[in-house]
Amino acid sequence: MDLLHLRTVLGHFATGVTVITTQDKNANPSGLTANAFTSLSLNPPLALICVDKKAQCYSCFDESKIFAINFLNEDQETISRRFATKGADKFAHIEWHRSQNGFALIDGAIGYIECKIVQSHDGGDHTIYIGEIVSATAAEGRPLLFFKGKYHRLPTNND
Repeated sequence: MDLLHLRTVLGHFATGVTVITTQDKNANPSGLTANAFTSLSLNPPLALICVDKKAQCYSCFDESKIFAINFLNEDQETISRRFATKGADKFAHIEWHRSQNGFALIDGAIGYIECKIVQSHDGGDHTIYIGEIVSATAAEGRPLLFFKGKYHRLPTNND
């Protein structure tokens, strides 16, 4: 299979944009931009994420056994781009806080799901993590979207 063609085809599926946060063994926050997220089950409450094995923060998921899914709002494209790159402290120069459960959450996101990892599975060049949802919060706002390799926003009533 032509992988570039496959990537192009997969890009035709519009998604919301999330930043998945976790922490290292010293509780320093880490994270990455991802669209490979889905709700898995309501009873028990489970969510699923897929993390590239080459991701800078890959080992943090196994070290901490936790992750939080931050649903980015339409004004957080810069944050998405920052967490999609390698290097530098991704939490520098952004507003974030720790939840009551100790998870790193990005201020201004329109939703948060906090999870404890209960299973992991090999998924080729990714690892599939299943998390038990321990907290979920929604906020007002409009989502940042990704389609055909570009960021998009929902049209407003004026569009």
